[in-house]
Amino acid sequence: MKYRLVLALLLLPAAAGLIAVQGTAVATRSYMQEASSQANTALRLAVAALSGHLNRYQALPALIADHDDVKELVTRPRDRRLRGAVNSYLKEINELLKSSDIYVITPDGNTIAASNYDGPTSFVGENFSYRPYFQDALKGNQSRFYALGTTSLKRGYYFGAPVRVGGDIRGVIVFKVDIETIEASWQGGEYRIFVSDPEGIIFMSGNPAWLYAGILPLTPDRLARTEGSRRYADATLRPLPVVQSELSGHRLLKVSEGSEREYLALSHYMPEADWTVNVLTDTASVRTQALTTVAAVMLLLCLAGLAIAIIIQRRARLRERILMQEQAQEELERRVEERTADLARVNSQIEAEIAERRFTEQQLRQTQADLIQAGKLAGLGQMSAALSHEFNQPLAAAKTYADSAALLIERGRTAEASDNVRRISGLIDRMASISRHLRNFARKPNEKLGPVRLDEVMRDTLEIVAVRLKAADAEMDTDLGDELAVLAGSVRLQQVLVNVISNAADAVEGLDDRKLSVRAWREGGRVVLTVRDRGAGVAPAVAERIFDPFYTTKGVGRGLGLGLSISYNIIKDFGGSLTVSNHLEGGAVFRIELAVAGETGREAAE
Repeated sequence: MKYRLVLALLLLPAAAGLIAVQGTAVATRSYMQEASSQANTALRLAVAALSGHLNRYQALPALIADHDDVKELVTRPRDRRLRGAVNSYLKEINELLKSSDIYVITPDGNTIAASNYDGPTSFVGENFSYRPYFQDALKGNQSRFYALGTTSLKRGYYFGAPVRVGGDIRGVIVFKVDIETIEASWQGGEYRIFVSDPEGIIFMSGNPAWLYAGILPLTPDRLARTEGSRRYADATLRPLPVVQSELSGHRLLKVSEGSEREYLALSHYMPEADWTVNVLTDTASVRTQALTTVAAVMLLLCLAGLAIAIIIQRRARLRERILMQEQAQEELERRVEERTADLARVNSQIEAEIAERRFTEQQLRQTQADLIQAGKLAGLGQMSAALSHEFNQPLAAAKTYADSAALLIERGRTAEASDNVRRISGLIDRMASISRHLRNFARKPNEKLGPVRLDEVMRDTLEIVAVRLKAADAEMDTDLGDELAVLAGSVRLQQVLVNVISNAADAVEGLDDRKLSVRAWREGGRVVLTVRDRGAGVAPAVAERIFDPFYTTKGVGRGLGLGLSISYNIIKDFGGSLTVSNHLEGGAVFRIELAVAGETGREAAE
């Protein structure tokens, strides 16, 4: 076993070196293929952009050549009026189409009209008979050519079309397209994009330093063909220091630009334009990724070896730990049993305390309910004197109507007696209504809530507090909106409104302005109801304790100080809020907020 371990340690460096070499090659091929796929996408986009840009203008030269003024001018090239008209027309079309230049050439190669006729580099008078686009168009063909302008010294793509008059070719119309806008989009990107001609000379490039450099050897034949068409005017042509190679089917270019850089190269030939679009992507990141991957694999192998060594080392301690764990398990079980017994005792104590708290809570709720009922009965007691007066008036009137009816019956005046009986019935209905509302107000409610209409509760409330309002000579101004309904209990909500409106009546009693205002509106999912008086308002010290039980600012015998405290707790049980503040124009404002009911039913469970 010992010798095998030594042999494995001796072979480990050789195995690691073999894995590093082979792994680097495999990883490089994989990342190179991925980079090639991404560069191919960029190449397709560049080709599509160039094709789309050039195809936009392909049909325009023939259309312009068919213009009547252009045909007339090539027939009479010395006509100054025609020249001026065509010059203006070409300039207008050039500005409209955002092209570089448009010009008309006679069969002898002289330019007789141009869109730049009034510019410093006007083509008018220049001879372009040496240009292939002129020669091809003069033969009756639609021509194309890309070159550096000999007059404007601007690169462009030329479209040529013959100007036919009566079946004869009398001239050529040339349409020059600016390609610098597309070239500008290639600068600063992830890829280096350039366009080369059949001689290998770079005509467009995202790197301006590569313009007019050859990626192929500049042989005398290539230079002669280029100079014959004056494609690049007087530009200096030079070879690009590049070395081509191949790796797993991928073409690589090494370019020496101060420092040598290697690129993965992809190309696409565009036959209609007779140029080749090339996309280069730097292979430094590819090789870095490959090395990083191999390094990661080697690190994982080292970690795996280290893990094996650790496992072997830990096996020696496993039995010792198992024994220690068994002892610790026994100690833990003993402690758990002791702790379980303690928890059982504590749990019994907690259950007893919970039962005691529940009983106390039930007593507290019963006491609160009794206190609310006591407050209501106290309020009824305060109104009893005024209510007795309210009952005495209809009773006295009923007695008078009854005596009068008996006398009228004796005299045979039954119609008038029947009218007295109807009046007596109306007085009885009035007293029954007052009695019914007082009975409903005094009875104990249960805890169920439901939708309650504010207008109905307010109507019943006003019948109860009518005597108090009359005693205070207070005037009510009510605006409850459009059929608002809240989630509450109608009797308890009625009790709250009775308490609040009664307090408001107390606040304005004896004052000049005894107007009370009740308003209600909806805010989101809540309904807001306010009761405002024109009294002295609420002092800050009073506002802090106004909802405390048995706190009152009234004189002895005029209240127990429970009304607002009970009202506060009732609104809180409804899930709402009751607050008080002072109005800017004077007086106190009690604000009640309740949840909007899901439906506007007439009855609510109490």
